[in-house]
Amino acid sequence: MLSKTTVDPKVIEKIISSLETLDFGTVQITVHDSQVTQIEKVEKHRFSLKSKESK
Repeated sequence: MLSKTTVDPKVIEKIISSLETLDFGTVQITVHDSQVTQIEKVEKHRFSLKSKESK
């Protein structure tokens, strides 16, 4: 039988905030014993390359 565990609203707010402020990247949520123990946000910044003119 599965037990129901509630998630702290502050944790949910942090997850949502991490997602809303991310353009490119990942949000990783680590869970231990049915509890969120860590949230990692990795952002990627993309830049377009400018071609060099040949002489």
